[in-house]
Amino acid sequence: MTEIQVRPLTFTLLRELSAEHFTSGAALAAKYGVSRSAISEALKDASALGVQIFSLTRRGYRLAEPLQLLDIDVIRQRMGTSQRRVDLRIVDVIDSTNTALLSQTNSGVASGSTTTIPSGMCLAAELQTAGRGRRGRVWQSALGASLTFSLLWRFESGAASLGGLSLAVGLAVANALRALGIDAELKWPNDIVVDDQKLGGILIETQGDMLGPTVAVIGIGLNVRLPESIRLAIDQPVTDIATVSADAAFASPALNRNILLPAILAQLVAVLDQFQRGGFGSLRDQWRVLHAHQGCWVDVNGATESFVAKVLDVSEDGALIVERDGARLRLTAAEISIRHN
Repeated sequence: MTEIQVRPLTFTLLRELSAEHFTSGAALAAKYGVSRSAISEALKDASALGVQIFSLTRRGYRLAEPLQLLDIDVIRQRMGTSQRRVDLRIVDVIDSTNTALLSQTNSGVASGSTTTIPSGMCLAAELQTAGRGRRGRVWQSALGASLTFSLLWRFESGAASLGGLSLAVGLAVANALRALGIDAELKWPNDIVVDDQKLGGILIETQGDMLGPTVAVIGIGLNVRLPESIRLAIDQPVTDIATVSADAAFASPALNRNILLPAILAQLVAVLDQFQRGGFGSLRDQWRVLHAHQGCWVDVNGATESFVAKVLDVSEDGALIVERDGARLRLTAAEISIRHN
């Protein structure tokens, strides 16, 4: 996505507007102490974000479709006691929440500062312009289309003990979604899927020593309501919350990011605490239950070769155990896809 410059007033106005009724431009100008032309120009920026706004003389402005932006007060209230463990910040537009948190961590190290970013800092974005996935992939996004956030978590045991962390994080996300009525499953090593279509992904980046204190920045992206243009830009089968909640037995079609984010953060706190106590091994049985490809034949694309194998299990350090030509193999880095023939 190209760089987007959006004035803060644009997001302020988007939070004011409704899809049900018109809001007077004069009233908006008076409320925020700006000119009518400033209101008009700010709302033109919304078009660059893909938000359609109806404008009528003497009536004002109205959203063409409902748009629910993140509400930090609602999110904190829904988190319950876990909000004490998470320092949530929300930004309108950012290149990448992972990049931003890593940059803050790196700048502290470079300057020799004794002030450290606390464990539990979370940065959520209305829109990411340069979101990243594994293996250099781009995370496709549009305003209101995705839930994208990063959580910084500190581990005292070192990077060598973090095997399976992405699987543990996936388990937390899937648990939260299933509690909300979404039949989410897990695809090794870092995808959330429904009916073998990608619903979300995880990108974890670490900084620290193999045996000493380590910082993990846990990036999570979840498809919420993907426009057709975004779907066409993604090179694999995808789905979104709007689609799967409409099809689910008891999930509410009104599931939105202000419900999803606190549910996921609460689960992350619980799962990360358990991971710190017992590693991925203490969560492996739970992960197996939700493993979408358990016992399946898959195509494996590794760094040097591609082959067909049968998925047998996942190890205590998060490696995928497969069988190839009668031999058991451990996969620590590969792309797998279900084999349909």
